[in-house]
Amino acid sequence: MTVKLTVENVVQAKQEVEKLEAQGYLRDNIYIFAHYEEREDDINEALGTEEAGIGEQGFLTFMKNLVNSRGDELRNELASVGLSESEAAQFEKELDTGKLVIVANK
Repeated sequence: MTVKLTVENVVQAKQEVEKLEAQGYLRDNIYIFAHYEEREDDINEALGTEEAGIGEQGFLTFMKNLVNSRGDELRNELASVGLSESEAAQFEKELDTGKLVIVANK
């Protein structure tokens, strides 16, 4: 089962991650996305959650993302953790407004 959430800030993200853990989700299967890559890295490191890396995206997509725009990269990463293309586009728009997106897989 895939859970998709948007939150306003890191405090809310932490609360949602804790709720997901209580429901049986592992932090290794919880991904937090932010529009700015440095912010995303900092949040994932602080909360012990995962980033969509080569294992989720596959080698070719991972390499392609090195030259893609941040929006294209985010849509590819969101799709690689279980969202449809239309969901990925919708959530990428949420990221553009400064929100965080949490995706958890069980």
